[in-house]
Amino acid sequence: MTSHTACLTALLTTLMLWLPAAAAADSCGTPATAISQVQGRLAQSPLKGQQISVEGIITLDSRQQGGFKGFYLQQADTETDDDPTTSEALFVYTNRTTGQVGHRVRVSGRVKEFHGLTELTNIQLLEDCGKATLPAPITIRLPWPGDHAPEHLENMRIAVVAPLTVIDNYNLARYGELTLASTPQSIPTESLPPGPEAAQLHERQRLHRLLLDDNHGIRHPDPPPWPTPALTANNTVRAGDTVSQLDGVLDYRFGGWRLQPITRPRFHSDNLRPQAPERAKETTLRVVTLNLENYFNGDGHNGGFPTPRGAETPEQFARQSHRLAATLTAPDPDIVAVAELENDGHDENSAIATLARALGPDWRYVVSRDASGNDAIQTGLLYRSDRVELLGRADRLSAGPYHRLGRRPLAQIFRPLGQAASVRIIVSHLKSKACHGASGPERDQGDGQGCYNQRRTNAARALVQWAEELPGTRGLVGTLITGDLNSYTREEPLTIFRNAGYTSMVHHFHPCDTTGCKQATYRYKGRHGSLDYALASETLTPRVTGAWNWPANADEPGALGYQGSVQVPETSPWRSSDHNPVITDLAL
Repeated sequence: MTSHTACLTALLTTLMLWLPAAAAADSCGTPATAISQVQGRLAQSPLKGQQISVEGIITLDSRQQGGFKGFYLQQADTETDDDPTTSEALFVYTNRTTGQVGHRVRVSGRVKEFHGLTELTNIQLLEDCGKATLPAPITIRLPWPGDHAPEHLENMRIAVVAPLTVIDNYNLARYGELTLASTPQSIPTESLPPGPEAAQLHERQRLHRLLLDDNHGIRHPDPPPWPTPALTANNTVRAGDTVSQLDGVLDYRFGGWRLQPITRPRFHSDNLRPQAPERAKETTLRVVTLNLENYFNGDGHNGGFPTPRGAETPEQFARQSHRLAATLTAPDPDIVAVAELENDGHDENSAIATLARALGPDWRYVVSRDASGNDAIQTGLLYRSDRVELLGRADRLSAGPYHRLGRRPLAQIFRPLGQAASVRIIVSHLKSKACHGASGPERDQGDGQGCYNQRRTNAARALVQWAEELPGTRGLVGTLITGDLNSYTREEPLTIFRNAGYTSMVHHFHPCDTTGCKQATYRYKGRHGSLDYALASETLTPRVTGAWNWPANADEPGALGYQGSVQVPETSPWRSSDHNPVITDLAL
């Protein structure tokens, strides 16, 4: 044997003796890094980027098809560090199939922060150590203590001790998630003036939320996972409903804290669908106001789809028409004021003519000789010709901010048949809060009013001045300004109207309190508030006998809409639009 061969043999012998020992050094039961050390006390792991080995119990598996490609691993209850500021769990990102819920596993991998989630990735070892006792859930309640995010519970098993309220169902059919909170959340500028206090409340609301997820990362789950059993036209989950028996893993992904449930939660229909308010005997004129959510009828001959906005097919448009008609006629109105109506004229093939036919044979629509503006959408007025007549011509505001801009307000005087008194109704749709194209003072100022507030404020001033200058007529008792004003109650545009003597009738009959405003027409990112109004002039206010926001739409999940994935009867008034109707009763 040569010296070279002898050296090689000795080296191989040494390696063979070392390998089992090395393997044994990283196997079940040998010393491992505590998961609490991986998590640390801060938002990011102090061991970020390091290769480590941990042992723990699988509490939830997300390696199924469409899952998050990993599992949640938590330290056994007997191995915790008893430090309430550190989490005892983390997410293991792997496609390896070893291990199952309720089993202890040993994992070796690299610590990584993935968009705020502490996880173990690049897995080199995954060994099943056998059955184990699941860690007991940590009991929690909202709001989170001390206004601090629950970083110390990241990826741990939790149980919510009290039912939570559904505040947002927008992503139910998109991502299979619901937003929950301890109580409903109002738009801050519904009850607070724009400024730092409103901005601070907005941030506190954002913090004190928990998303109920479905342990999947797929889009458009079919069927949507909540409620149980499946979401249908009559088995809905409305904002304001509550959820109990929330037991699962507290996860953080996609910018929010979410519960990945271990057991099926229980849903409670606390926010039942109310019927439209009954019309009182003394009511001589009922006005219903609604944003139609883009009512576009193609070419008017069952063609021209998809449209620039709204329905994509003739079948969708037919559903939209029937559903809107069901919502608009259920309160038994005399006049309907609408926004987001296709701006395509007033002939028999126009969108407004199509809507009038959908409402019924007695319905007519107001035609103005003035141009409606250059926007894709316009406002409109419709009325029952067997109950109401028109006085004088219709007018559209074309001066000031509306000189070149679209969505010009429409004004018309109406009189109930056989009566002497009349009322002027002005329907308006102010610029939205969306920030596309906003610059300079039109950008979001951080005070809670969103983008384009200056434009809305200037439009409100012009509208008030125009209303004063419009010619009157004998028997005119006042003016009702109504429509989608894209402003919440304490924001500047509504202040302009209040200072000019116009009162929000819904808020007059249903005032806000310290907990917010319960009557609402719109829901945005989990907060409810009023964008749509019936503002009565000083002389008209005494003749208003009632006003309501009928919660037929905004509380319902979008999956029930005319473009949604759930089949809904065409006669159903629920979720025909994303705004709630405003109902105003007058005794002229």
